[in-house]
Amino acid sequence: MTSANICIILAIAVYLIGMIVIGYFHSKSTGSSSDFYLGGRKLGPVVTALSTEASDMSAYLLMGVPGLALFCGVAEASWTAIGLAAGTYLNWLFVARRLRLYSAKLDAITVPDFLSRRFRDKTKLIETIGALVIVIFFIPYTASAFVACGKLFNSMFGWDYVPTMIVSAIVIVAYCTLGGFMAASITSLIQALMMSFALIVVLVFGIRTAGGWGAVVENAQSVPGYLSLFASTSIQADSAGSYGAIPIVSTLAWGLGYFGMPHVLIHFMAAKDEKQLKTSRRIATIWVVISLGVAVIIGLVGFAMVNAGAIEGFGSASEAESVIVRTAALMSRNGAFFAIIGGLILAGILAATMSTADVQLLAAASGITHNLLGHVFGIELDDKKNLLIARLGVIGIATVAIFFALNPNSSIFRVVSFAWAGFGATFGPVMLFALFWKRCNGSGAIAGMIAGAVTIFLWKFLVRPLGGAWDIYELLPAFLVASLFILVVSLATKEPDKAIVKEFESI
Repeated sequence: MTSANICIILAIAVYLIGMIVIGYFHSKSTGSSSDFYLGGRKLGPVVTALSTEASDMSAYLLMGVPGLALFCGVAEASWTAIGLAAGTYLNWLFVARRLRLYSAKLDAITVPDFLSRRFRDKTKLIETIGALVIVIFFIPYTASAFVACGKLFNSMFGWDYVPTMIVSAIVIVAYCTLGGFMAASITSLIQALMMSFALIVVLVFGIRTAGGWGAVVENAQSVPGYLSLFASTSIQADSAGSYGAIPIVSTLAWGLGYFGMPHVLIHFMAAKDEKQLKTSRRIATIWVVISLGVAVIIGLVGFAMVNAGAIEGFGSASEAESVIVRTAALMSRNGAFFAIIGGLILAGILAATMSTADVQLLAAASGITHNLLGHVFGIELDDKKNLLIARLGVIGIATVAIFFALNPNSSIFRVVSFAWAGFGATFGPVMLFALFWKRCNGSGAIAGMIAGAVTIFLWKFLVRPLGGAWDIYELLPAFLVASLFILVVSLATKEPDKAIVKEFESI
């Protein structure tokens, strides 16, 4: 093993050990399942902002987006980034404060818990559907994070994919089971800073290695439609196709997903003071816009580095997702100092992965232990046993996700895309109606959640393959269908009780 690799491994090891130490530290203040899942609603404005966005910007920020931009040009990656940035801002603007106030008043600690209490759902259907959807979609979502970890070490050191993927998962599970949500939030704050560091260093080093910004632009211009927001292409294409209104609207629809992301929404619920959320919104929006913009540009820089012979070429968008990994490897050849920097960049990729996987594990475990076992099946346990069950739930979900992650060839971007649509369509519309329409009732909420989840699968596997005008990202039609069901069923059924309406108006 070279001295450069030793320096890289040491830098990563220090980072990973630090995450576990944080988990252990916060384990001492985690005395109940409420503390474990929501951190006692103690998050300050900076932690709320950056931990929320770090948990959102998973491996696709440092792997998926740059890889897509490198191999396919700026169109899809840029429109996706625009949709995500807009969705981030609107979610903070319209949902954050209301959800914080409403969930605290109802003493709800999970998203299904909030919706069930909001509509006084005695049938337990809302919690059952919500918990099942969380588990179904978070398993592949979490698995994509484990895939990113395995790809990272395989690309960098040539280590076997499966063992390194499993070890990475064990580290994530370790600090999650120890410190719960508060540990996940504090580590996510650190991880957001690590991700920012990685993006900036790779951008500067990459431009310099490629021969300057002029060389980056010149190489991009050599591929037909590569720099156009309205062209569909790839680095292997001889000509560009059209990236028209349908795919643009389809990719912008990514922004709708934010209204239904459980791992984002619970950060709003965990904020210490709703008055500080305005500050959090500004910090979060600025961070997201800059990070996504730099990630797209790194894709262009990576392509220039390939043409300059600095790094090897890529045969697919999935392969191109390792562009930052290869850049870090290249940097590490310039001495011990740069090897440590390269290690910190790789730690940034791990940070992007872990900051999402940890809170996803907590959300998925809460769906099983808190919502299904505790509320639906009525299994009452004391705080100590609840905490044990919560930790075992995290371990169980992670174990299943590891099995899903055994295939290293799955595209991180595509896996995240489907899970994102599932959450966005199931929870997004009902969350908005729950917060903004007092006439919405439990029947409408249940109908909307079922319609959204079912439409995701039908559109993805039956309608979208038809192509043409039907080739729309499944989130958009499913979001619209779910909204329509909520509206129609609510109006066609009994009005909410006066107590529910009075409670809504007080918020």
